[in-house]
Amino acid sequence: MRELLRAGRRRPLEVLATPRRAEEEWLDLVRDRLRVVERSLLDELTEIEHQGIVAFAEPYPYVDSEELLAAEDALVIALDQVQDPRNLGAVCRVADAVGASGVVICKRRAAAVTSVVCRASAGAVEHVRVARVGSLPQWLEWARAAGAWSYLADATGEPWHRFDYRGRAVLVFGSEGAGSRKTVRRAVDATVALEQAGAVSSLNVATACAALAYGVRWQRCGLIGQRRERS
Repeated sequence: MRELLRAGRRRPLEVLATPRRAEEEWLDLVRDRLRVVERSLLDELTEIEHQGIVAFAEPYPYVDSEELLAAEDALVIALDQVQDPRNLGAVCRVADAVGASGVVICKRRAAAVTSVVCRASAGAVEHVRVARVGSLPQWLEWARAAGAWSYLADATGEPWHRFDYRGRAVLVFGSEGAGSRKTVRRAVDATVALEQAGAVSSLNVATACAALAYGVRWQRCGLIGQRRERS
């Protein structure tokens, strides 16, 4: 709720709060739309942890996917049919933390921005630009034509630090369990892997996103830089 108001991208239409929470000063911004209710009603209205406040807001403002690559150093995170809203929320939180230009998600067979995503992102999704595309492989082809390089995170790839992520870059992550589709694999420029020293053979999508995105941010600071070639 706080991040919804801070971002100012969509307007809260109605806010429900318990008597105790309704007294908080920051809610003065929506006092005209605030209704004081019992906690039991909030429990009935939502399945997520509400902490005494529930807001009904305007629809989430998705952006045009082309906007995300406008900057010469744009860093975009693309998800291939990721279906768990909590993973999407965690990825949006990472995108905000590393200063990514935005997140691309699929329109079909994928999680959309919901209250669960908002909660899982700790409100970061209100600040991050999210675009929905009908075909991720086609969008990746467009991104290539726009001067971007795309990198698919997968255990079968080459070590991630061997690549140069300067300029426009897209980090692609596959869905839970199934991974990335063959059409997506064919559309990217390279497949990169995160080195793992433990017994577990893989990371979930949100954890892999955090590790690789921060690695790219670190590399862009000039600490490492390697090759770039396209077949």
